[in-house]
Amino acid sequence: MAAARGRLSGYDTPAMTDQVVSLATPYRTHTCGQLRASDAGSTAKLSGWVHRRRDHGPLIFLDLRDRHGITQVVIDKADAPVAHDQASRVRPEFVVSVSGTVSPRLPATENTKLPTGAIELQATDLEILSDAKTPPFYINDPDAPVDELVRLKYRYLDIRREPMQRRLMLRSRMVQAIREVHHANGFVEIETPTLIKSTPEGARDFIVPSRLQPGTVYALPQSPQQLKQLLMIAGMDRYMQIARCYRDEDLRGDRQPEFTQLDLEMSFVDEAAVMAFVEAMTIEVSKATVPERPILQEPFPIFTYDEVLERFGSDKPDLRFGMELVDLGSVLVTSDGTPASGFAVFDSTLAAGGRVKAIVAPGMAGVTRREIDELTERARRLGAKGLAYLALEQGGEIKGPIAKFLDDDTKRAMIERCAADEGDLILIVADTAAVVADVLGRLRVELGDRLGLADPEVLAYVWIHRFPMYQWDAELERWHATHNPFSGVLPEDEALLVTASGEADRPSPDDPAGRARALQYDLALNGWELGGGSIRIHRRALLEQSLQLQGHSLDGMQEKFGAVLDAFEYGAPPHGGIALGIDRWVALLAQQTNIREVMAFPKTQSGSDPMLEAPSVPEPGQYDELGLRFVGSSKPETDKD
Repeated sequence: MAAARGRLSGYDTPAMTDQVVSLATPYRTHTCGQLRASDAGSTAKLSGWVHRRRDHGPLIFLDLRDRHGITQVVIDKADAPVAHDQASRVRPEFVVSVSGTVSPRLPATENTKLPTGAIELQATDLEILSDAKTPPFYINDPDAPVDELVRLKYRYLDIRREPMQRRLMLRSRMVQAIREVHHANGFVEIETPTLIKSTPEGARDFIVPSRLQPGTVYALPQSPQQLKQLLMIAGMDRYMQIARCYRDEDLRGDRQPEFTQLDLEMSFVDEAAVMAFVEAMTIEVSKATVPERPILQEPFPIFTYDEVLERFGSDKPDLRFGMELVDLGSVLVTSDGTPASGFAVFDSTLAAGGRVKAIVAPGMAGVTRREIDELTERARRLGAKGLAYLALEQGGEIKGPIAKFLDDDTKRAMIERCAADEGDLILIVADTAAVVADVLGRLRVELGDRLGLADPEVLAYVWIHRFPMYQWDAELERWHATHNPFSGVLPEDEALLVTASGEADRPSPDDPAGRARALQYDLALNGWELGGGSIRIHRRALLEQSLQLQGHSLDGMQEKFGAVLDAFEYGAPPHGGIALGIDRWVALLAQQTNIREVMAFPKTQSGSDPMLEAPSVPEPGQYDELGLRFVGSSKPETDKD
């Protein structure tokens, strides 16, 4: 696989700039970011929004803005009295068109912060194209704090601001690069429908009632999963799409009810082939979009699911800093394996088959008692019973409430196992393996952020694979796929997809399937899951076996997945693919922590659009046309961003 990973042949990174050959129209000869010192002496016509206005009596200065930049315009009353009279009426955010001569600025008046800062436009004519009310927030001050609900209500004004424009243009460059690299490598871009049949994919569907067939509904796709697999059976061996998807789920900073993903599928491939292409594509797109940001490691590191939980406590680890989880079990037992640390919590946890693990927070030995209490409370909220610690103070003294229970040899062994230095703080959790991994994994990320350990410029891509095929759902008494119901299983684990109970419709937690590993792979970036994919099951009998474990009857399978199951009987090639979240990817490349910052018109935390006031109550006639009536609560949720 290593030989196949790297740059993709036949694809050169395009010159991704905002400059174009010509944007000349009757309203402008140049954009507001285009003129340079070499243009001095020529005539030009610019159109845009008034960014700032400075009135010095006979001279009025306008900073004229469009998405390409800002140009200073000077209107001299002596040379252009009519234009000066018009400029006297102008206020910020008026839309104007200005004609004149490009002139070099006087020495010492150049603006080195602007690409156009060496010149100005000496105006001879000025036309007001549109007046503007005073905006609800400053558009010419990108750092001014503005309530997010106000920003979303007036999103068309928010997008005028330089930070939002910069991020949306970065998004456009990234999507352009994605399309170019796929087309250069034999992919066919195919649009799949957005009115489909409801299928279980882990979240609630948005449903659309059908007027022509009363009593029936369409669903908006959570992903094009079944459709892209059908395209593989149709012979379109390399498919891609910038797909719109919809999930009716609770929202967070990295989730929206409607989102965009890069969706791709390939035929006649194995796991290594898909990962190799996706990795090379990811590198190409990253370098085309943000060439100044270094990629931490090429080829990307690959971990198994078990490895990342053991070392980082997360299946989407941030590799930009260390602070890995350290297993202390081996130094807290006697030579025959008997727990004997002297601290009852550690000994009882190990005796019960649990884990005692730690992370080392560099330089935090001097934290206050209040800070320790806050960390302990945070660990409890995350599910731990408590948080133990050892502080290695300067001079070698070891402090902490548990220090008195541990003998000197044990303390030295713990410090050596953690590779801790003077000034460091060792934080320890003793509990079940799952709780220890989750709590320390979250504390690792939070402390890494607090201590500034992660370089914000670095892109740390990482692969995770060999996920468990299923997880047991005790409430529903069935297995459910950890990622995708169509994911394939490692060939050596295929025999495990049987029910121990022997009853075809009654899966059991004792089924051997609990040990099966999926041909599933996730790509993570800087602590966020960027996307996931798998090699799919492409044989009907095996897929039916897998769906049976997930609690589906044969009739239920046919009802929900009949198109795919039937298509498998007409010759299905081995195939697999992946879906990467465009919104998350752009947010990470733009160094944002909320995907709303890279979406033109996102929803609030409650799924509302304050600009268009959606969702809204339909007209009474719309219910009648669809044969519906509303019976639920009409009380709207409030936003809690």
